[in-house]
Amino acid sequence: MAYKRILVTGGSGLLGTGLKQIVNEFPGREFFFVSSIDCDLTQADQTNSLINAFQPDAIMQYAAKSGGIAYSQKFPATLLRDNILMNLNILDSALKLGVKKVVLSLSVGMYPQKAPIPLKEEYIHDGMPHSNNASYAFAKRLLDPAVRAYRRQYGMNVIGFVPNGIFGENMNYRYDESIMLAALIRRFYEKKDTQDRLEVWGDGTPLREYTYSRDMARASMWCLDHYDEEQFLNIGTNEERSIKEIAEQISSLLEIDQARLYFNTDKPNGIHRRNTDNSRFLSISKFDYTPFKTGLKNTINWFIDHYHSKNGIRL
Repeated sequence: MAYKRILVTGGSGLLGTGLKQIVNEFPGREFFFVSSIDCDLTQADQTNSLINAFQPDAIMQYAAKSGGIAYSQKFPATLLRDNILMNLNILDSALKLGVKKVVLSLSVGMYPQKAPIPLKEEYIHDGMPHSNNASYAFAKRLLDPAVRAYRRQYGMNVIGFVPNGIFGENMNYRYDESIMLAALIRRFYEKKDTQDRLEVWGDGTPLREYTYSRDMARASMWCLDHYDEEQFLNIGTNEERSIKEIAEQISSLLEIDQARLYFNTDKPNGIHRRNTDNSRFLSISKFDYTPFKTGLKNTINWFIDHYHSKNGIRL
């Protein structure tokens, strides 16, 4: 079934802007991108008014309240409450207004800290998540029983997917908020024409999965069009690269001598490995992911183009 009118919440985030960049791949459809400046999704009346105004056939619920470790530890109740309210308000309003399908975004951070590797969908409730971000993790976990409950009681066509690490052109490059990959791009670029060492935290051995934002958007759209089961899906790539390899590729694309890389082992390595099992998704979708280096090159070129003008870039 082709859904013609699609409301995308979290439209200014990395996944939302990834979808904006590929809307021409879905001719004959109207996409409506909204963000927090358009509606406070924690308020039921505002959520209902928003959905009623657009009359969508489907909703891609990308919106979330999130933050780094410091934010998560300072505002755990806010993260738990706001994320639960946003998703339940969307579900209730979509049900009331007859929206044909809702697609919800979960989080790889919801998996138990001690779950076996690779992370399979059925491990979600088998232990405590990492304490650094437990409130956000539990709010995202709640989407699994929410999907099952709304499908079973109301026959609602609602599904869930799990992204892993997302990177792409519109990443947040602020030093106190950015993910590792974005921080390295900015740091290396700003020191490109100096002789300074290029610091990377840890010894470079931990492995990371990063999925290009346009691929994640394409995969979530595949779920909208082709998936209708209560079991959520891991949809990110399972291609792993070490932090050392990522740092080397960034320096190479910026034409920086890799001998300048400095792995600061006085800093923490972080989690060594947290890869996901996407075999269920791949078996039914036959999805092809953009090679990491291609997505990284696109991301770095975009960053350079926007850095000096500050146009549309979060620094």
